[in-house]
Formats: sequence, C-alpha cells, structure tokens
Amino acid sequence: MYQRSVLDNKLRVLTSTMAHTQSVSMVICVGAGSRYESDELAGVSHFIEHLPFKGTENWPTARAVSEAIEGVGGIMNASTDREMTVFWVKVAKLHFKIAFAVLMDMVLHSRLDPEEVEKEREVIQEELRMTYDQPSYRVDLLIDEAMWPDQAMGRDVGGTLETVADIQQKDIHDYMTQQYNPANTVIAVAGNVTHDEIVDMLVETTQDWKPLKSLDWEPVTSSSGSVVKIERRRSDQTHLCLGVPGLSMADPDRYAFNLMNTILGDGMSSRLFLNLREEQGLAYDVSSSTSSYRDTGALVVYCGVEPQKTNDAVKTIVSEFHGMHEDPSEQELNKAREYSKGTLLLRMEDTRAVASWLGGQELLQNQVRTPDEIVSLLDAVQPSDIARVAKSVLNDEQMRLAVVGPRGGAKTLADMLHF
Repeated sequence: MYQRSVLDNKLRVLTSTMAHTQSVSMVICVGAGSRYESDELAGVSHFIEHLPFKGTENWPTARAVSEAIEGVGGIMNASTDREMTVFWVKVAKLHFKIAFAVLMDMVLHSRLDPEEVEKEREVIQEELRMTYDQPSYRVDLLIDEAMWPDQAMGRDVGGTLETVADIQQKDIHDYMTQQYNPANTVIAVAGNVTHDEIVDMLVETTQDWKPLKSLDWEPVTSSSGSVVKIERRRSDQTHLCLGVPGLSMADPDRYAFNLMNTILGDGMSSRLFLNLREEQGLAYDVSSSTSSYRDTGALVVYCGVEPQKTNDAVKTIVSEFHGMHEDPSEQELNKAREYSKGTLLLRMEDTRAVASWLGGQELLQNQVRTPDEIVSLLDAVQPSDIARVAKSVLNDEQMRLAVVGPRGGAKTLADMLHF
C-alpha cells in the first residue's frame, strides 16, 4: 500500500501510489499540540497553525497563499489537536508541484510578520468566543475537563482568551523552531505519483532543515475532579455529554473498543439511537464516539434534550452502558463489523484520506497498519471481547457527565451515574 523513507535529516516520508486517481494529496504532520504546551502557553500550537496561511517567503500575503491553491481548483487547510498539527493540500495531479512548493514554504518559511500575528490573535480569540457561545461545542470541552481535570488533556486545544492574549512573538518563534523540525515531522503523499520523485523533491527542498530535540508531551494523570460539571445557560435545550476514559492507540483491545462503540451509539441503527430517539422520543440528536491517544482514550455520548427530560436521558444512557456488559449477538456484532470495515475501505478511495492515514499513524505510533490488517483485526473480535472491554471501560467509577443548559442538579445527576 505504501513506501517509506527516512531522509538524512530524520524526516520521514511515506507515499502511496494511486495510479487511477486524478488528484494528489500531501499531508504534513508535526508533533505539536496542546499536550506539548505549558499552562502559560496554552493554545500556542493552534495559534501557530494559523500563521503560515498569512504569508511565506515566496507567497508573502494571505491572498497569495490562498490563490496559489484555489486558483488551480485545489483545497488546503490545517488542524491542531492534542498531539499533532496537520497541514494538507489536495489538487489535480497537473498542479501538484506548485501545491508542494506552497505547503513546504508554509512550514519552512512562514513570515511570522508581527502585524499579521496581532491580527490573527484577534481572529483566534473570535474563534474561541464562537466555541463558548455554542452549547453543543461548550459541552464537548466540559466533558474533557471532567475526565482530565487540571492537565493538558482536559484543556481546550485553542487555549483561553487570556493565554492567547499573552502569547508573545518570541514564544511563537521558539516553539515553532523546536517543534517544527524534521525529526518531529512526517510528510505523506498519496495519488498518481511515485515514491522516488517525492523523495527527490523533499531532499532538495529540506536540505537546510536540521533536526532538533523536541519537547516532551504531558502524560495523563488519574482523575479526581468533579463527577458532574454543569454550566447554566438560558436555552431551549440541555446539551449533555456522558463520557469515560478509553483505550490508547497501542492497546490491543482498541478494535473491540471501537466495535463496542459502533454497537452502542454510532449510526441510526445503534442502541442509543433506537432507544433514546425511536422508542422514547427523548432526543433528536444522539450519538457516541471514540478517540485514542498515545496513552489514553475516550468514549463520549452526546445528546441534546428538552431540559425537563435531562434526567431521563442520563438514566437511559447509563442503562445502555450497563447493557453492553453482556455479549452482543453474533448478528449485532457482524453488523457493526461490516459497518466499520465498509466505512474504512470507502475512505481509502480518497487520496487525502490515504495520506492522512499514513502520516498520522507514522507520527504517533511509529508504524502503519494497512487497511487489510485493520480488517483482519476487526474480524478477530468476538462477542466476549465486546463484553469484556465494556465491563472494563463502561463502569460507574469512570463515568463523568457534562451539562450545558438551564437546569439540572449536580447531586441528583451524580447519583444517576450509579446503576
């Protein structure tokens, strides 16, 4: 599926030749995220993610950067999470070399113009205000605080209005120099290209890029904070998240964990959707999702309900958690398995999905499993594995609840988390 090389400067390069495609996607994955930041510099990784779009040495303005890609019908964006910052571009093969040049210039030669930094600081603060104003986003942040209080895993990746205001030009320069180095970076390319041509282009482009020792990321510590977090809002709905810490990327039970989540709350035929929406009419929107990191993970259920139905919704979710402690039927497991396999395999038709697949795994796990390997691991999961993982993860001691809405008593809700 892919080829891998490590350049002399320790930059890892992965490619997947997809000769049938008309597009080429390039992804640059950098080990920079909120888990690398001190409390004082919370949000600096996300701040830096914005800045290469403001201008580079060869494309000195935001307009020049965007027009270079959009002007040939391409798309480009970036994202930051707890463990990684990703820059990506997708263009028609005809225009790949210009897209390659732009993306590499963004990472290697961002101008970091002080005037542009100050303007972008205000933009980022508006982004944070937007998040705080939307209850469905706010409750997502609150559940992280409840599961991982007083540590990087529980912080908003974007930081706070105060920390973003205090980040200085020197902080940005020093952090970017240390983290944006080739030993802490993976470049992945997928499309109608060859491995050798990509390697040759990168050898020439990165010959002056020197490896450095990167910052260490902050491991999680055990949770001892509030079981329930409530934020009062005047709203027509109560938004709630019920979550538990989950399994890390390296945990061999992660595939059973993900299939358990599919059965529980992923899709319109999941247990939570059928119970809360179809049978009881408690919610319009209800779903569960999993995430996995280097040393931990999470499973979070989200739903929005009429405020007076909050208690009923929480009771139902907790009941469904406990219902997962029993072996699912072979039919239910097979449905979840084929759903997961189908979703994965369909994604792999897209060059950007393939490039992201390669880059993310290589950076965070130092290995890449192919889709065929994942399919084999999913096929190996038995009903007893689902129940075993559910008993370990979906238990009363680990449950945390976040609520954003006009009502709800913390003690009453906390009592409901015990079946």
